[in-house]
This record gives sequence, structure tokens and C-alpha cells, in this order.
Amino acid sequence: MKQKLILLIKPLVEYFPGVAALYRSLRDQLDCMEMPKLTPWGFHFAGNPAMIEGTFEPVETELVRNILQEVDVLVNVGANIGYYCCHALSLGKSVIAFEPIYRNLCLLQKNINANNWDGVEIFPIALSDKAGILEIYGGDTGASILKGWADISEAYKTNVPASTMNLVLNNRLEGKRALVIVDIEGAEKLMLEGAEEILANKPKPIWLVEITAHENQPEGVKINPNYVRTFEIFLKNGYDAFKVNDVFSPIHMDEIILISTGVLQAGTHNFLFRERQSEIRSPSAA
Repeated sequence: MKQKLILLIKPLVEYFPGVAALYRSLRDQLDCMEMPKLTPWGFHFAGNPAMIEGTFEPVETELVRNILQEVDVLVNVGANIGYYCCHALSLGKSVIAFEPIYRNLCLLQKNINANNWDGVEIFPIALSDKAGILEIYGGDTGASILKGWADISEAYKTNVPASTMNLVLNNRLEGKRALVIVDIEGAEKLMLEGAEEILANKPKPIWLVEITAHENQPEGVKINPNYVRTFEIFLKNGYDAFKVNDVFSPIHMDEIILISTGVLQAGTHNFLFRERQSEIRSPSAA
């Protein structure tokens, strides 16, 4: 019933802003009513069929579950509906989640409650380079503070509170082994510019970050203008970078520059950053 209603109303929403707001509100309420289902990992989850069935980002999922074995806490920036949060909680890890979108927050909390988990902190804010109020365009998995991201209508926007990772976490990760997962649709550089203290943490966190070179850029932008700078922040802070794919090959600045100019293709938009000279385990490692 929900899918039929969405298909019926969706063609009208871009032409009538009032209808669009009503449609999105109704859609969000219907999403939040979805009942969690059992996943292959033994926890219950609602909101995304691929996540429920175990087909969502299989390489990344196995990598995350392996890394979680060696850390104390997961920090999930752009936690969405809690897929990786649930994996961490199911393995007995503490979780700090950042997610500013109402619909996502609703399902994130539902998915945690469905499993009766403790040990999670949820901050309903965006992370950037300074505190304030940001406009976020879109919703669901594609929401971004970048106007025009992934062809999202400029009329589909929400004001959300923002802060920096430095201000919110301060020295809370000192002495803890942390995995930081970042999926914030083009705003990675801004977030990292507000996370200098976390980048320098002892021990250094492991980071899994989505960084796109060509995909989803605003109209007229062929290549992410912050692509090189985003990698530079990690490399200058003592990290090595790796492509998250079947071979997990390292990526160096000369290749990053060639990708940023369109000469090469990255072959992935997910990258792993670990303290320089630290050992990397492949997803298939025990």
C-alpha cells in the first residue's frame, strides 16, 4: 500500500511545494511504522530491504565487522537509519551516532529499540567546520548540505543544527580505539576541518569515509573540488589511505591527483584511513 501511494503522489510533488511537504511527511510517518525484520546477523532492522537481507555494501560490511573486533567504540557520522550502528551494538561495542534528518532518526531509534540495546549516544546534528545552522537538501541516504547534490531539488531543504567533532567529542576518545565511519554526501572536507583534535587522537582512530570524485556532483561540477584536499588532511595527519574494494590497494597522492583531474578512475568511493605503517586486514581475514 505504501509503495502504491508513493508512486501515485510522487509525480506531483515537485510542482506543488505544499503537496511535496505533505507527501514527505506522510512518507516519513509510514516509514517509521515499518516493523523490524530479522537480519542474517541475528539483529532486527527496518527501513532498507538490502540492509535487512544482507546485500547492502557487502565488502564494506565485512570490513567494518572485522575492524569492530579491534576497537572500543564506533563513531558514525551520517548514521542514517543505523545500519553500521546496529552491527557495532550487536558486537558489544559502544556507539556515538550523528544524524540530523528526522526520518532517519526515527528509524535509527526504532532499530536500536527493537534489539533492546544500551551503549549508544545519538546526536541529532550535522557535523561541519563550525557550529551554527545548516540547510540540508533532500532526505534519506542522499541528504547533503551541498546545493544541487545528486540533482536534489533546492525546494527540498531542512534547517538543522550543526557543530564540530572537536566541540562535541573533545577528548572523549583519548585512550580509546575508535572506528569513525563518515557518509555525508560531499561534506567530508568541512567535517574534517572541524575534527583536527580527533585526527590527532592517541591512539589514532581508524576512518572509513565515502569520498566521491565524479558521482552526484552539483550541476556544472564535473569533479569534486575538495577531492585532493580531503585526502591531504588525512595524509598530513599521519594516515595511510586504502581503496575499499576486493584487493584493498593503497592509494597515494600521485594517483589521487590523477583521479581529481579525470585521468584515472578511482574504482570505488569508499576509502579506509589507518595510522601510517599500521597493518591492514582484508575483509576475509579471520
